[in-house]
Amino acid sequence: MKPADCILFSGGAPGAEAAFGACAERHGVEEVNFTFEGHKMARHRGVRVLNHEELQAGDVSLAYVSKLMHRRYTDAPTIRKVLQTLWYQVNQGQEIYVIGVILDDLTVRGGTGWGAEFAKLCNKPLFVFDQERNGWFKWDGEASTWVARAGGDEPVIQHMHFTGTGTRMLMPAARKAITELFTRSFK
Repeated sequence: MKPADCILFSGGAPGAEAAFGACAERHGVEEVNFTFEGHKMARHRGVRVLNHEELQAGDVSLAYVSKLMHRRYTDAPTIRKVLQTLWYQVNQGQEIYVIGVILDDLTVRGGTGWGAEFAKLCNKPLFVFDQERNGWFKWDGEASTWVARAGGDEPVIQHMHFTGTGTRMLMPAARKAITELFTRSFK
């Protein structure tokens, strides 16, 4: 796969999304960052500001998300818009890469968790770099569990359209994991 043929779909926020974007730029991968008016971004390359109607297309019941995620999401307008932009990121990507922490209930911590759950619902290849376990995991939909990927079995980007998202609180090991993901994928 040629980097110039690929597109990273992300949100351009500080932390994981900014690190995915910086790696995409270094490797010559196109970048599309979905956002909304007034949202703080760290990346300004490939910005796609979603209007009110587009945000509504990615709307989801917060009651449904709260139930699915086993935690409560407030009905604050900013949280709703963040979840709506995550819908666009996951919807556009053919495989999903997330930086975060996998919880005991098999969800991913924080708002990022909705992106991971949506990827599961869409049956898309889903990889999470767990910052507490310091390693990559792949969702096995048939077994409904996370499978560790280590020792030369770390993920490689397989699809031209992929999503990179995750926590704003990026640890050095996760930043390194993103860099190595791009290096393995675009040698």
